[in-house]
Amino acid sequence: MPEDGSGNGTDPTAVAVIAVTADDVVTALETNWRSDRHTVLRITPPFAGRMRARLHRPLPGDDARDAVHVDPSALVADPPPYPTPDETADRLREADAYTTERHHERHAEAVEAWRRAVRDSLVGAVDLPTAAGPHRVEVTYLG
Repeated sequence: MPEDGSGNGTDPTAVAVIAVTADDVVTALETNWRSDRHTVLRITPPFAGRMRARLHRPLPGDDARDAVHVDPSALVADPPPYPTPDETADRLREADAYTTERHHERHAEAVEAWRRAVRDSLVGAVDLPTAAGPHRVEVTYLG
């Protein structure tokens, strides 16, 4: 395994494949689009050929300096826009079919359709940010 010379596996260029759950990608992307909370997929040392990327919300002063953070949008090719409740309500009103219950049902359906579309748009490779520049790795999806 390539290392940084210190023998502790902190060189992320050792990674060839990352494994991540599709649900973690969807959750991170949805969190970033729906709120001001920044969520990433984090890969932590010691680095090896195959690594697991896990859902993570960095906090100010986060001390995991050697971790690699992958923006979830980098794992999705052309993600569709996230549906808003206002857009759902507008479509129902245009069709003269608005009720509170129907609005709730249709918006839940729109969000689920968005989640499926994101899962259908997951990419097979991503560039990891490293001190030496971008490092291309394959992505395997779990679940």
